[in-house]
Amino acid sequence: MTRKTILLAGAAAIAVGLGAAGAATAQDTKPTIATIVKISGIQWFNRMDEGVKKFAADTGANAFQVGPAKADAQLQVQLVEDMIAQGVNAIAIVPFAPEAVEPVLKKAMDAGIKVVAHEASAIQNADYDIEAFQNGAYGEHLMKALGECMGGKGEYAVFVGSLTSKSHNEWVDGAIAYQKANFPEMTLVGSKNETFDDQQQAYAKTQELLRAFPNVRGFQGSASTDVGGIGLALEERGMADDTCVMGTSLPSIASQYLETGAVDMISFWDPALAGYAMNKLAVMLIDGQPVTDGMDLGVEGYNKLSLDGKVLYGQAWVDVTKENMAEYPF
Repeated sequence: MTRKTILLAGAAAIAVGLGAAGAATAQDTKPTIATIVKISGIQWFNRMDEGVKKFAADTGANAFQVGPAKADAQLQVQLVEDMIAQGVNAIAIVPFAPEAVEPVLKKAMDAGIKVVAHEASAIQNADYDIEAFQNGAYGEHLMKALGECMGGKGEYAVFVGSLTSKSHNEWVDGAIAYQKANFPEMTLVGSKNETFDDQQQAYAKTQELLRAFPNVRGFQGSASTDVGGIGLALEERGMADDTCVMGTSLPSIASQYLETGAVDMISFWDPALAGYAMNKLAVMLIDGQPVTDGMDLGVEGYNKLSLDGKVLYGQAWVDVTKENMAEYPF
């Protein structure tokens, strides 16, 4: 073997070694996952952030959460654009308005970014959407509680964070259908009251409703901040004992109103577990693992997921009243 041949062979060996080292480094690189929520700074998404951070700590993934300072679809679109520019491996998103983010999520997918959605079961431009439960069934559950509290009679009103929020509207639609079938002596007043995930807006809408419909005695909230605004308005009017209020919220938001009786029951799924589940699913997609009906993510409430198209449903709702709210310190 000539000296030239030896040098070429050595160079080839070094190149192969460097290539192998590079492959190993690429394989060992932890994924970057951006969780993009509807709004930052409210308790619901603060709790979700805890789950995202726990996932990062447990797995070593570069997992983090961002959200706009106010509930605004275009601000959320801009955050998705920012994450595309940063070259993240996956986006986990809770859309404020699913149709508004469809084009930018398609752009993300075209760039090779995996997309997992939550609270957006009809979204098109996502690999999968994961839900804590089937939305219609959850709405029925809330109406069953409201109807029983009202004795099956009287006027009630419904609230949504946004008229474009898929999950909120599915809950309310399921509730209204259940009321018509099971509580025919109850009457819906007004239309869906939009609160933009803002407790002050829910308070103002409740005051408007009470002026327009002085006999309304039932309220169902959808945004986590709705029951707080409703409860405050009812307390101010001395109506806490004469009304029934049910809705999605957290003890940290609603506990004072559960204590006084201005709110009768809240239901929720733990947003920390939802955040963890979204990120775990995102890593599965990055790694090319199969998503199957009945699979177990190893996250409470997401142990036996049912797969319908590209929507995964868990069984993760919790009911909280004055009696058991201390069990949920968040």
